[in-house]
Parts: sequence; C-alpha cells; structure tokens
Amino acid sequence: MWIKRMMDWRLAGLLCLASLTAGCGVNNIPQYDEQVKSAWAQVENQYQRRADLIPNLVETVKGYARQEQETLTAVIEARAKATSIQVDASMLDDPQRLQQFQQAQGQLTSALSRLMAVSERYPDLKSNQNFLALQSQLEGTENRIAVARRDFITAVERYNTEIRTFPGRLWHMVMYSDMPIRENFEATATDADQAPEVNF
Repeated sequence: MWIKRMMDWRLAGLLCLASLTAGCGVNNIPQYDEQVKSAWAQVENQYQRRADLIPNLVETVKGYARQEQETLTAVIEARAKATSIQVDASMLDDPQRLQQFQQAQGQLTSALSRLMAVSERYPDLKSNQNFLALQSQLEGTENRIAVARRDFITAVERYNTEIRTFPGRLWHMVMYSDMPIRENFEATATDADQAPEVNF
C-alpha cells in the first residue's frame, strides 16, 4: 500500500512537471530549427526556379544576338556552377559551404544582369513575346528569391535568439546542446545592394 502511494505521488509529480515544462518553451528550439530548415528549402526552391528559367532565356537571346557569345557563355557557366553545388539541410551547419553557395548564386545574378543589358542593343529581341515572358518570369523569380531570403533571415534570427536567451538558453544547454547557432544569409557580391537590371 505504501509503495503504491509512493508511485502515485511520483506519477503526480511527473505529470505536474510535464505540464509546467510544456508551457515554458521546451519545444521552441526544435520548432524554430525546423522553421529555419523550411525557410532555407524555400530559398533553394526559388534559386532552382531561376536556374530552370535560364536555358530558355539563353536560347531566346541566342537567336537574336549570336555575336554576344561571351555573355551567353558566362551565363551558362555561372548557372552550371550554381547548380553543381550540392545543397541540403547539412549546409546550414557548414558556414563555408553556405558561403560558397551564396557566392555562386551571386555570380549567376551578375551574369544575368549582363545578359539583360545585352538585350538593350537588340530592338527585335526586346519586342519578342517569348523573351518578354521569360524576362517577366525572371523578374518575378528575383522578387521571390528576395522574399525567401528575408524569411530565412527571420527564421534564423528567431532560432538564434531562442537559444541565446532565457529560458531557451537553459533548454539548449540541457536538451539541445547538439543544435548549433545558425549562420545567416550574407550578401557576397560587391554590388549586392544593387538589384540586377531587368527593365527594357
């Protein structure tokens, strides 16, 4: 009888402790970490969308601007480099790989800017419906990339703040010490404050 009462008290104590910890943020760190991963996946998704548009854009421009082979080659090479970097959630734990990925995307943005500038010299190209549609899709994709990067920055900020402030810091030390501080997105191009020119 005495042992049963002891077990009941222990069970009641555990239930009380569980209810107290349920509302104090013990689950915030893994939730915020998943939000960071989800936001990064959206960044990757938009970069992939841009990479998928580029071959069609290059082919359209190629038909009108054959003598601009150097610019077309630069875009193709930049796309190849940007898509050759293997991207997965583990990249978030490796700041060097993340920076390499961002640099490759910056080079692609720069090459696309040069390609868009070339089109100014070809009035027939500027009025081509395929080119206009691709240009519009590319412009929309650049906007989506900016939004996805903003959402990623916000998710990383929330996660990093949680594991650096009370009570998240305690939960991080006790239960989630294997979850590192996340690196945030950093612009790598020297002209990163300038959007690529895509107006015609």
